[in-house]
Amino acid sequence: MPTISMFYGIIIRMYYTDHNPPHIHAYYNDKIAMFDFDGNIIEGVMDKKQCKLIQAWILLHKEELLANWNLSKNSERPFRIRPLN
Repeated sequence: MPTISMFYGIIIRMYYTDHNPPHIHAYYNDKIAMFDFDGNIIEGVMDKKQCKLIQAWILLHKEELLANWNLSKNSERPFRIRPLN
C-alpha cells in the first residue's frame, strides 16, 4: 500500500483499487484508523491529537485525495501529497 504522506509521526496510505467510500488509512504508533474525505473515522481508533492533525490535513488536501482515489480505482499509483508543516 503506497504511502502518500507522512507528518508528525503519522503515516497516510491509500490502497490500489480499495472499496468505497473513498478513504485513507492513517497509522500512528499502534493506532490505525480509516478516515473518509470529510475527516470522519469510519473504522479503527486514533489518538485525539493525531485525529485533529489528520482531519486538518484532509481538509487542506481533499481535491488531491479525490484525484488519488480516482487513480487508485484505475489501478494507478497515487501521488504523494504535501505533509502538514
